[in-house]
Amino acid sequence: MKYQPIEDYGLIGNMRTTALIGLNGSIDWFCHPRHDSPSIFGSILDAEKGGHFKIESLVENDHHKQFYYPETNILVTRFLCDCGVGEVVDFMPLGNSHMRNWIIRQVRTVRREITFRAECYPAFDYGRATHQTKEIDNGMTFVCDRNPCKDTRPLDPNDDSDEVECQYFELITDVPLQKNDKGAFAEFTLKEGENAVFIFRPAGQAASSEQFDDLEQTAETFFHETTDYWRNWLSQCVYTGRWRRRVERSALALKLLTYEPTGAIVAAPTTSLPEQIGGERNWDYRYTWIRDAAFTVYALIRIGFTEEARAFMGWLEARCQELGEGGSLKIMYRIDGELDLEEEHLDHLEGYKGSGPVRIGNGAYDQLQLDICGELMDSVYLYNKYGEFISYSFWTHLRYLTNWVCDNWQRQDQGVWESRGGAKDHVYSRLMCWVAVDRALRLAEERSFPADRSRWQTVRDEIFEEILEKGWDEERGAFVQAYGEKDLDAGCLIMPLVFFMSASDPKMLSTIEAVRKPPREGGLTANSLVYRYNPLNSDGESSDGLEGEEGTFNLCTFWLVEALTRAGSANPVLLNEARRIFEEMLTYANHVGLYAEETGTSGEGLGNFPQAFTHIALISAAWNLSEALGQ
Repeated sequence: MKYQPIEDYGLIGNMRTTALIGLNGSIDWFCHPRHDSPSIFGSILDAEKGGHFKIESLVENDHHKQFYYPETNILVTRFLCDCGVGEVVDFMPLGNSHMRNWIIRQVRTVRREITFRAECYPAFDYGRATHQTKEIDNGMTFVCDRNPCKDTRPLDPNDDSDEVECQYFELITDVPLQKNDKGAFAEFTLKEGENAVFIFRPAGQAASSEQFDDLEQTAETFFHETTDYWRNWLSQCVYTGRWRRRVERSALALKLLTYEPTGAIVAAPTTSLPEQIGGERNWDYRYTWIRDAAFTVYALIRIGFTEEARAFMGWLEARCQELGEGGSLKIMYRIDGELDLEEEHLDHLEGYKGSGPVRIGNGAYDQLQLDICGELMDSVYLYNKYGEFISYSFWTHLRYLTNWVCDNWQRQDQGVWESRGGAKDHVYSRLMCWVAVDRALRLAEERSFPADRSRWQTVRDEIFEEILEKGWDEERGAFVQAYGEKDLDAGCLIMPLVFFMSASDPKMLSTIEAVRKPPREGGLTANSLVYRYNPLNSDGESSDGLEGEEGTFNLCTFWLVEALTRAGSANPVLLNEARRIFEEMLTYANHVGLYAEETGTSGEGLGNFPQAFTHIALISAAWNLSEALGQ
């Protein structure tokens, strides 16, 4: 079995978990019962041991296409052959018959006659647990030898909790199945207009006998209910600009990355997809970063999804209530708010195309990253302004956090990119400390909240002047990554976005131009695509404590678009450049409009996929660029 390119996947889900489905019709990633749970299908990280659920045509040299059913997260994979056309429709039910974490696969022949092969080979607990495959009246059941979510415990078929759902799964179908040591498989032929249905679901969940008496009708009912759900949800979108379909697809992707019970949004639904093939830059992104807060709330509110913004703000408020005496927020949390993020290597898995180690957990969780305070305060400020007024109780926690920033803003930290190369005086971190204090002052003024205004104003001005004095390099004509260094950082492009400095300020224009130079000239831009920083410093040594290189960072390319858009208010040439770069960046989305974290030198996707931050940045850039062009 070969690895598919990272960008050759579509995503389905139901706001609790997701599944990646490749162009070849294979589900190669599925965790249960949550985004951050152990995988059941994980062949994207090990083609032999990871497990998969594939439905493919057996016609040689067939051509594959994939697309979303309009305005939904229902994915269609089509097989085009000389002898006909077949397709698989994949979705997780939503709506009136919200069946928890079911995967429904409708297989049909559209033209003439196609022979298909189905393989359902689960590999529980990242392939560390064995299972038994047993025949049942309408398919097969897969029984794991232990509970991956709660270590080892006795099997209890009468317990239908989330934990036991990790152990028992059923494959329901009218297609005759065979079994082997990996699971169940079948080969079957469908003539034009004929259909077959496969339902992969946690065993023991309630279902009426009628639902399984007529699988085709059951699947059709769920299909229509799920279609209605997604279209009704998307109708809230108020964006009507030039790139409406791209914005809607990004919104639909963000909704899939939401964990409905808490409102948290994961950075990506995958772990350990490499930033360099064969390298060690492989991280677990199935958690929620505080720094995503401001951008997420801004993007959701801008395009009309206030309920999602409200839920995420509730999650953030709960984290603020957990602040310990003398402490600050952690940079990331599990989607339920817990902090058990100890990093572990899964050495039995080879990693995507041999890119090890495969990691679960994230060792950066206990780093000091001062910027998160600014991103949190900015998100609260935006929510209070465009959403709903925050409570006084929430304010007391924010006031505490602001005082903590005033006491600690001069500390060195690991920075926004979570460097493992040691603490520095990062300019981006200082910038977001300025944002934290500035937004706290604005909130206090707008809501007449009690605050130590005099001290906060003094600290805010001190941070501003220090950044201008120590963060600016006269020789380079740009703001740099850290005090006393010459290296650039694309994070500085965010200065005009957070109103630290006008985009038309000479220092900001000079920084933008420095970033836009190619790497061979000391810049960070390769044909409109932006690297977040140079992993090799000016002395030719690793700047982040890791070996190897990485691709351009999609988020940073959209930040460049926004910086040029704002500068374009005084210079139409820069506004045209912003539009050109934005339009070019749209062409690097995959075939269904999704982005990985990075783009490689051959245009391939790198890093975890799809990445929420990239889609958030796309929404923001599309909104502001469309507004500027309209004016």
